[in-house]
Order: sequence, then structure tokens, then C-alpha cells
Amino acid sequence: MPIHDALQQTLTLILAGGQGERLMPLTAERAKPAVSFGGIYRIVDFTISNSINSGLRHIYVLTQYRSRSLEDHLRLGWNFLPRRLAQFIAPLPPQRATRETWYGGTADAVHQNLETIEAEGKKRVLILSGDHIYKMDYGRMLADHVERRADVTIGAIPVKCADARRFGVFETAADGSVTGFAEKPKQPKEMADRPGWSLASMGIYLFETAVLKKLLVADARRADSSHDFGKDVIPRAIVDHRVAAHRFVDENHKAEPYWRDIGTIDSFYEANLDLIAVEPQFNLYDHDWPIFTMQHNEPPAKTVFADPPGTGKRAEVLDSILSPGVVVSGGRVERSLLAYRCRVEEHAVVEDSILHAGVVVGPGAKVRRAIIDKWTHVPAGETIGHDLARDRRRFTVSEGGVVVVPMRYDFANAPT
Repeated sequence: MPIHDALQQTLTLILAGGQGERLMPLTAERAKPAVSFGGIYRIVDFTISNSINSGLRHIYVLTQYRSRSLEDHLRLGWNFLPRRLAQFIAPLPPQRATRETWYGGTADAVHQNLETIEAEGKKRVLILSGDHIYKMDYGRMLADHVERRADVTIGAIPVKCADARRFGVFETAADGSVTGFAEKPKQPKEMADRPGWSLASMGIYLFETAVLKKLLVADARRADSSHDFGKDVIPRAIVDHRVAAHRFVDENHKAEPYWRDIGTIDSFYEANLDLIAVEPQFNLYDHDWPIFTMQHNEPPAKTVFADPPGTGKRAEVLDSILSPGVVVSGGRVERSLLAYRCRVEEHAVVEDSILHAGVVVGPGAKVRRAIIDKWTHVPAGETIGHDLARDRRRFTVSEGGVVVVPMRYDFANAPT
């Protein structure tokens, strides 16, 4: 089957309803996939961009937890596919048609939408996570799946054995077929061709639609199931179906494959700050594999005031990313990432920090190793990240010492 026909016969489901508790307070008012990343993007944009770049045009985004921000983003930023050609990127909130409960796991989320899947009439279903950062051509995986005549194909990436305890880990035969699968094993199996490494699941699943329905219906009947793909569905699929592992081919084209589960504040901070490096691990400036998003109608970024050092107001921006609408007005920004419509006032200093949209850093304020969420006004003379003991009384401080200021934080009524 030509790859174009196979793509046309594939329905894509992006699981984007996760709460992301370890990213609190960034996820207090939005789902994890809706969290801002890289200045102008949301985390979910990377998975959707992969789908579009791969040639997939029938995409549902399954929402649940605090979905308004995510659904607005999809409606305003991802509405360019022509409906008259039956192409779409659409949110799919819980229908609650099969039972009066919210989604109870990744497999349950898909099971509760079997009616929609069947109505689309596609031969295959690709299931993706909406909270990972990477570049992948799913067409390669689809071609591999068709060539092998697999019932299920799972995206796989080598990880160090010490890290593999956080993932589902495969055992595979020489032909790439999966012979065993363990979710978060204490002693992960090593790869035969790469000692010290394990082959881990990326949470990317490609099913023949008939097989998916059979597996999900059976799983829903099991009282002892957690209704999760990794824990329940995949181990049982291996028993009776042809399950293959597809090795990740990175479209990022760096020395090491880049795939990140942005699960904690520290990993979120590090992944964002990597973007400002001279040679970042993840390349946003790749015109061959663009990352799409909702573009805000903002004016260009600018800096104002250039008095000689030590004599007055002087704007300085070093090793940083400035999004549209940013104004650095006589302040200093170093090794930081500023989202759209941020402003840094005179004599303010922002170092090693992430400012989300609409943040204003007032005159003389000092911000270091911090993430400041949207629409927060840091008052004149305020300090953040310079006294962690004081910061812990007011904010969340990560294990790595990153201070997180929640959205629209009210400094006037904060504890001292």
C-alpha cells in the first residue's frame, strides 16, 4: 500500500487531558499539554506539528482536565485544515456516553471514544501523548507497521538502564517483534545489541482498528485492570497479536536522539533554557520540520535606552530568546526566555529565568532562576530567586532550586 493511502486510512488520537501534578503550579489552571514552552508554543504543539509534518490530517485531541485553555488554543491556532476535504484537528472532550465517570486511564480514554473511532471508518488508529517534546515522522512508523503486517506497533527509544525504571521496557526478537513488555520494571532488560541500555516505550501506539476495539472491550470488562495501555493492554496484546517495536528516528538530526517527557519543574526549566544555547539540543529553527502554533498579533520585540554603563538606563540582552511584543526598557536580560508581551523595566535584572506571556518586571526588580507564569506583575525593587528561604514561604521551589511564581500572583497580599 502506498504510504499516502496508509496515511489517509489512519485516525490520530492525541491524549491531552493530563493534569501534570508534578508541574504544579503551572498546571493549576490548565492541562499539562497547554503549558507554555519555548516562548511562543504550548507543549501540545510539538505532537500536533509532528502529525501535520508526517502527513496525518484526521486528528482528535482528547481533553479532560481544565481543558478551556487547551481547547481555545486548538480552536484559534489549529483551525487551518479544510473541513470540506474531511481534514481536521479537533478537541474531543469526554462524552461520558458509556459510563458516568471521567477517563480512568489512557486505555479507558480511548475506549470511551470507540463510537467516534468507528464513525470515522479508518483502518488504523495512531495514539499519541500530548505532553512530549520531540520530532518524529510517524509515516516511517506507519510504513514499518504495514510492511511487517503488525497488529500493533509501538514507538521505542533506547534509554540508559538506570533511567528505564520510569518507562515501559520491551523485550524483542531479532526481527523487531515484541516478546515481552514490563511497565516500570525494577530491573530493566538490557538490549542485546547495546549493553547498559534498555528499549523503552515512547507512549506511541499504532493499532489496526479492529484489534484496538477487541483489546479495549476486553480490558474494560476486567475488574482488576487499571485500564492503561502500558500496564494492561500492551502486555495482553503480546500474547495473541503481532506486536512490533519501531525504533525512533529523530527528525531533529542531532548527535543524540531528543525525546523529552516534561514531567517535573526542573526538567521543564532545563528543556526551556536549553533552547537559548549556541547549539541547543532541540532545534526550533529547522525549516524542514517546522513547529506550528497559534501566532499572536504582537509587534516586534525591541530594546530601548542605551545610556553608557553606570550613567543611566541601559537595555542589555545576552544569550536570550525574546518573543514578539517583548520590550526591554533599560533593564538587563541574560540567559533567559521571554514569552510574548513581557516587559523588563529600567535597572531590572532577569537572569536564567523563564517569563511567560504578559509578565512585567518592575524597575529595579531582580529575578534569578525562576519561572514566572502569565500576567504577573513583579513590583519595583522585588527580588525572586536570591533568598530561597523567603521564596519558599511564598512560592513553589523545585528540588533544583527553581522558583515558580503562579499566574497573576498578587505580591501585595503575599506572605513576607
